Amino acid sequence: MDFYEKDLEFAKIFENFALNEVVNEDGQELPAETRYTAILAVLIGCGGADAFRELVPVALDAGITPVAVKEIVYQATDYLGIGRVLPFIKAANEILEECGVVMPLDNRETVAPEDRLEKGAEIQAKIFGAHMKEAWKEGHINRWLAANCFGDYYTRGGLDLKQRELITFCFLAAQGGCEPQLTAHAKGNMNLGNDRDFLIRVISQCLPYIGYPRSLNAITCVTKAAE
Repeated sequence: MDFYEKDLEFAKIFENFALNEVVNEDGQELPAETRYTAILAVLIGCGGADAFRELVPVALDAGITPVAVKEIVYQATDYLGIGRVLPFIKAANEILEECGVVMPLDNRETVAPEDRLEKGAEIQAKIFGAHMKEAWKEGHINRWLAANCFGDYYTRGGLDLKQRELITFCFLAAQGGCEPQLTAHAKGNMNLGNDRDFLIRVISQCLPYIGYPRSLNAITCVTKAAE
């Protein structure tokens, strides 16, 4: 973050907190790759395009792959809509090219039109339980959810299922107003092995980027999901 020319006092406060106190808080540490995966996701979720642009190169240096950056952005479409995601698609492309990444990246699709619904429903069942295998039959939105959200995106390469469910949690936490869905996806994370302690650490590391109210709401949702 380049605040030093005109905002030196603010820069000292923010960087001491976000890059020192938070990162090194005892019991709240995360591996750098996981930390930046979550931070990139919450920046998309809260519409933080300028901060996203600054942090993508840092995330690449921390071990995030160009493919992972693009997959984080792509999956956000399910939870934010293309109106809010399009600026991040453009930003990611520009930054990756500036970093010397040859575009477009290799194809990461793993499903076809004829099996995307089936594969999406299977993933829903893995995350939320066997009852979700038939949930797509409840209406066209449920069918789209299985085929598009989970079939088109969650099946793609570049991120594993635990990472994809984590970034979904981050999108929902950062945008706010989605607490029922956030609670459900907190539980989904736990079902995949991203336990309560891990999610609290994720929220802690993301707090400087989304603020206290949404972070506290996310902790409440995690606590409720763990009951």
